[in-house]
Amino acid sequence: MASNSFRESKRGRHAQANHDVGDFNCSLKELRSLMELRGPEGITRIQECYGDVQGLCTRLKTSPIDGLGGHADDIARRKEEFGQNVIPPKKPKTFLQLVWEALQDVTLIILEVAAIISLGLSFYRPPDAERENCGKAAGGVEDEGEADTGWIEGAAILLSVVCVVLVTAFNDWSKEKQFRGLQSRIEQEQKFTVVRGGQVIQIHVAEIVVGDVAQVKYGDLLPADGVLIQGNDLKIDESSLTGESDHVKKTLDNDPMLLSGTHVMEGSGKILITAVGVNSQTGIIYTLLGAEEDEDDDEDEKYVELDCSFIAICKSKGGAGVEMQPLNSDDGGEEKKKANLPKKEKSVLQGKLTKLAVQIGKAGLFMSGLTVIILITLFMVDTFWIQGLPWVADCTPIYIQFCVKFFIIGVTVLVVAVPEGLPLAVTISLAYSVKKMMKDNNLVRHLDACETMGNATAICSDKTGTLTMNRMTVVQAYLGDRHYRVVPEPDLIPGKVLDLLVMGIGVNCAYTSKIMSPEKEGGLPRQVGNKTECALLGFALDLRRDYMTIRNEVPEEKLFKVYTFNSVRKSMSTVLKNADGSYRMFSKGASEILLKKCCKIMTANGEAKVFKSRDRDHVVKKVIEPMASEGLRTICLAYRDFPPADGEPDWENETDILTGLTCLCVVGIEDPVRPEVPDAIKRCQRAGITVRMVTGDNINTARAIASKCGILQPGDDFLCIDGKEFNRRIRNELGEIEQERIDKIWPKLRVLARSSPTDKHTLVKGIMDSTVQEPRQVVAVTGDGTNDGPALKKADVGFAMGIAGTDVAKEASDIILTDDNFSSIVKAVMWGRNVYDSISKFLQFQLTVNVVAVIVAFTGACITQDSPLKAVQMLWVNLIMDTFASLALATEPPTESLLLRKPYGRNKPLISRTMMKNILGHAVYQLTIIFTLLFAGEQMFDIDSGRYAPLHAPPSEHYTIVFNTFVMMQLFNEINARKIHGERNVFDGIFKNMIFCSIVFGTFVIQIVIVQFGGKPFSCVCLTIDQWLWCVFLGFGCLLWGQVITTVPTSRLKFLKSAGHGTQQEEIPEEELEEMEDLDEIDHAEMEMRRGQVLWCRGLGRIQTQIRVVNAFRDTMSPYEGLETPESRNSIHNFMTTPEFRIEDSEPQIPLIDDTEGEDDLATLPSSPNQNNNAVDMVIPLHKESPKISGNPESAVLPACPGSPLNSLETSL
Repeated sequence: MASNSFRESKRGRHAQANHDVGDFNCSLKELRSLMELRGPEGITRIQECYGDVQGLCTRLKTSPIDGLGGHADDIARRKEEFGQNVIPPKKPKTFLQLVWEALQDVTLIILEVAAIISLGLSFYRPPDAERENCGKAAGGVEDEGEADTGWIEGAAILLSVVCVVLVTAFNDWSKEKQFRGLQSRIEQEQKFTVVRGGQVIQIHVAEIVVGDVAQVKYGDLLPADGVLIQGNDLKIDESSLTGESDHVKKTLDNDPMLLSGTHVMEGSGKILITAVGVNSQTGIIYTLLGAEEDEDDDEDEKYVELDCSFIAICKSKGGAGVEMQPLNSDDGGEEKKKANLPKKEKSVLQGKLTKLAVQIGKAGLFMSGLTVIILITLFMVDTFWIQGLPWVADCTPIYIQFCVKFFIIGVTVLVVAVPEGLPLAVTISLAYSVKKMMKDNNLVRHLDACETMGNATAICSDKTGTLTMNRMTVVQAYLGDRHYRVVPEPDLIPGKVLDLLVMGIGVNCAYTSKIMSPEKEGGLPRQVGNKTECALLGFALDLRRDYMTIRNEVPEEKLFKVYTFNSVRKSMSTVLKNADGSYRMFSKGASEILLKKCCKIMTANGEAKVFKSRDRDHVVKKVIEPMASEGLRTICLAYRDFPPADGEPDWENETDILTGLTCLCVVGIEDPVRPEVPDAIKRCQRAGITVRMVTGDNINTARAIASKCGILQPGDDFLCIDGKEFNRRIRNELGEIEQERIDKIWPKLRVLARSSPTDKHTLVKGIMDSTVQEPRQVVAVTGDGTNDGPALKKADVGFAMGIAGTDVAKEASDIILTDDNFSSIVKAVMWGRNVYDSISKFLQFQLTVNVVAVIVAFTGACITQDSPLKAVQMLWVNLIMDTFASLALATEPPTESLLLRKPYGRNKPLISRTMMKNILGHAVYQLTIIFTLLFAGEQMFDIDSGRYAPLHAPPSEHYTIVFNTFVMMQLFNEINARKIHGERNVFDGIFKNMIFCSIVFGTFVIQIVIVQFGGKPFSCVCLTIDQWLWCVFLGFGCLLWGQVITTVPTSRLKFLKSAGHGTQQEEIPEEELEEMEDLDEIDHAEMEMRRGQVLWCRGLGRIQTQIRVVNAFRDTMSPYEGLETPESRNSIHNFMTTPEFRIEDSEPQIPLIDDTEGEDDLATLPSSPNQNNNAVDMVIPLHKESPKISGNPESAVLPACPGSPLNSLETSL
């Protein structure tokens, strides 16, 4: 057994790191080839080349005990020699590339072509004699100089296209920059524990060098390759590299190789880092991918699609080494694997928006086509029939010019109709929210999570650290037959008991847990590591004993065997070997479980007496339950001696080892509720969100804390049960989970105690799949342990703890709470609702403009044979309402009032009936004003009429007033659009949003410049002060009209319909559903795009570009960015992500806790692939009759998805 730890030799103790300058006795190539070996081959190579791990340390000039010296020059030399621990990211797109992408937009291309034709034709002039013969519309230009300016319109359109393209490219570029900033922030969060100069310190992952001695513990994601120096019960999940889901046990005797990108699922240990960055196993794969990707880097980039079992690591005895072989996709197991994939729906909002944009686009296309046809027909009828002119060859270019002009008008109608600002608004809104949420301690990893959180109806929260402060202290103790309400004085405790107690606490707490001196004078001591263990170490210090002296006497290498804490055991035990050959084991764990394993208890005089079940019941009733009802976590400390006479025990048989203990004491640990939590929970409940506590703690403790937090209100009808009872209620006689049974429980359930991760996952899945309540529940979950991974992935939004959370939990989550605080979740809800409202505000504004502009252009064109709003003017309006308005309205800060309404739910339409009332109401006002000005403006202002102007006619005052009034109405309507729920005060909080104010003011200033100095390109002439005041007054009328609309109750207007629903499952045609079988996610946006595949849909209004941008951010947000693309769902994240979480709910599960018989069976259960080790756990007994495994052995081992273990992590920023 001792072979499992580093055997200390004098040489080992004194082999201090040798820091003299000079090359290392080990080359990079040598180390790389060493790390490609597995198991026995690796051990053989180490023995042949270096003697043992100690020899390797000496060659790398490091000490297995004190690590590197940490001198800057030594670290720099190692980085130079062996490389840095970074994998270079993919280069970002340059600004020019983004410009080129923006130019791909179909509507813009059509405009460019039309403008160029118009430009070319404007230089052709037929002889004056024949000009009259070309019809009235062509003549009438007396001034020769005016005719020379015909080219200006074409040039102006090209210029505005350039503006639109540059603005789009700049937006994309700034978003990419923001997200790269976020990416580097996420990378900075990643730290790892190493030993340098004998001190245990945490450094950034990028600072790790070859030769470092790193401490690995449960839940870590290994940042580099290494060789084991010493390990306790260390189990690694290597599925991210091998595709094998079984956990691999690492010991010095059989397999000491640890690889980057794999997860520590159990135990702890020390490793010597041997390869970093691009030389580590993960790095090599990335390099291969990068090389392949550069080869075809054209527009349709054929991205490398990787199967997660791309790398088959050969374990053949013959030739060891890494073989790279893409597995055949027509593999029999592949189809079966796909079948049991849960469909996780992608961003609901993006789906609703795309569907809406497609519908509006179709209408716009129809209107623009109709406009062109009507204009050409009217022109032909007027020229050749009414005027009765013959076709003259010389006039052909002029006729073509008219057609091109009509075509340009048609295209501008389309440009205005297509809401290309929609995806832009979403992206800006989400990007802005994500940036601001970081200040509120929410680190968003998936963009959609931000918006989904606004719809959350249920939050399943952990207790420890989230609702409580995670600062634990022992406040009560049961020692020597006495229940002390405060920590007793050391002289009240028998010496023998005290020695055993302090010894047990010292060695049986992870050596990574310790109490440090306070950071500030007079502050509380700092707790580092596991907080429960820190409470026990603090207890030892309160008893005026120093646990460090014990740890110095018994260093970690001398521990004979460690049974690390996991949620099946609910305890941790450490075995020491005594000089006389006997063994002593110290145990600590959940009190009601460990007391069942005790047969003796220490008395007041320091002797052990027999401990019967009657005594146990007495202790539970009189000690444990009173402690728990005060909200204390109870921990039992015990020990057991193994005399040499009994011979060597069978250490692998845990059931026999962990019995016959002697109880030393039971302690009550207090973890106070965070002061801000009760208020945060009250706000959640007011906002229509149910908060449930899911904890691994005792039911009495959980109930007491829930009452303090306000989750349980006195007089409420609620359920408070433990995992065992929960399982009994939701399973039928065959042990299968039934949805109907869950539906009876979850609406009233508020506290689930002593729960395993499987229970947590079952509860989350049960609530999400339930159809009892409408709308369907949207569930957020918090988790910190490796085993919370499945629940975090399953939930609509997974929150991982930034401080207490393991790397695995963070990888599976959507949002990381950097302060582990529940009140930060409430802020996330506020931001999520704000995103939804921002988009709705923008929609309300945009659609009003769309409706008005399209109707004005269409009607005006049909009646006056020319659009009142010229192409360049329309492009300016388009720029205001798309880009600027999306910026202004999408950056509104959230207000507390957002938490006063119920959640929207999944099927809430984007455009409510109230918004529809606002859109139509304002459209009526604006159309009335515009048409009045258009057909009676010349009499009102006493100016010349601008209607029926010939080709190349100079701009008129009349049409300038129409254009100016139109823009003024949009500006004032933008202020109206700030409120969408029928509020009267539209100015509320307007000065808190400086972006909004500056955009409205800036647009106004630019409009003045355009009108006064725009001249021919903008078809404008200077207006007088009176005319300006009239324009502004008519615009201001929008605000007054808004108040009138608000007064009309929506309920009276029965004809109003809501719009912008998401795609319902029922609406999807059969054949599309079949196609979707292959997808791991239902992407509504992509489905809509596929469904509306018309010409304009391909490029319509940059919608695709925007979605591509959003997807690109999704993909760049992995810990190693830029290697996945929207097209390749089976991605490189294969190699760096969470182990595949598969929970088969159909299989019966044995409740494992508080059940002596269950515990006896426990040891015989096969260890499940996911048996992680944390305060909570999942166990899936694989029953012999399980059809899944007997039918398809492959699916039992391989991850359930064809792509990555977490299928493309979709770190979706």
